[in-house]
Formats: sequence, C-alpha cells, structure tokens
Amino acid sequence: ATASEAWAAELVVKVKEPLASEYGYLRDDLLLFTYLHMAAAPELADAMLVAKTTGIAYETVRDSQGQLPLLVPMSEVAGRMAVQIGAHFLTKQAGGSGVLLGGVPGVPKGKVTIIGGGVVGTHAARIALGLGAQVTILDISAKRLSVLEEVFGHQIQTLMSNSLNIEASVR
Repeated sequence: ATASEAWAAELVVKVKEPLASEYGYLRDDLLLFTYLHMAAAPELADAMLVAKTTGIAYETVRDSQGQLPLLVPMSEVAGRMAVQIGAHFLTKQAGGSGVLLGGVPGVPKGKVTIIGGGVVGTHAARIALGLGAQVTILDISAKRLSVLEEVFGHQIQTLMSNSLNIEASVR
C-alpha cells in the first residue's frame, strides 16, 4: 500500500510519531496509536489539535498496576544507549577528555552519575557497570534506592536525589 492508502485507514498504528511530512494525513476521524512524545514535539501537538486527530500515546498506556508497559522497552534501550553514547563522547577523538569508563591499571575508573533509578537509570547502570565504571544512582525514593541496592549489591552507590548530592556527584 502507498502512504496515502495506509493513512486513509480509520486506525493507524505506528512505532514512531508522525513526521512533519505526514501531518497532512492527520484528520478528525483518525485514531492514531503510536509513541507521540509531544513534550518534545510541540509542532506535532499543534498539528493534531488543528486536525482534531485522536491519539493514543504508547508512553501513556498504563496497566492495572499503574505501570507503563509500552514505555519499558524504549526506556531499556534509552538507558543502554545513553552510556554507550556518553562513553563515545568521552574519547579524545570525539572531543572529550579521554576518560575510559573502565579505567586501566594505575588510572582511576570513570565516574557515571545517573539521576533517576527507574527503567532508564537501571539499564544505564547495568551498561556502565559492565564497562567497569564507578556508578552512583540518585533517586527521590528511598524505597527505589533500596531495590537498586538489592539488584546491584555493593557495586553501586545510591544517594537520595537532592541539590547537594547531585552537585557532589557530578564533580
């Protein structure tokens, strides 16, 4: 089917939010089921409002326990990618300071500070630990920090998220 034929359906299911080139397909009798991330794309929100399109954002769908099951896979990827991309930009070749997260004998390990111990933060910590970094996770929930300590043991440092701890952790 062509793009026009696909968008002519009553229900369009996508993985990614509509591209600007697809805004012309939005209409008032369309139900769009996709990741929308409207906070990062106000022009998409405006286009959907003007077209009166009904959207169901995957990232807002909650299960009976109040969890966001459709957001979890994307969050897992985001956490893992964040550390890999950060490690790349720490290299001299990418304009960084030349820090190697895992260190080498005689050189300190790189420090990774993660603000937020949810799905993204947990997966970021896994990758950072796998690379050999010294990892600190800050979160506003003492209960969540306890869970993280159970998961990671003494491999990580956990701190309550507040301005003093954040400032000390990112130095």
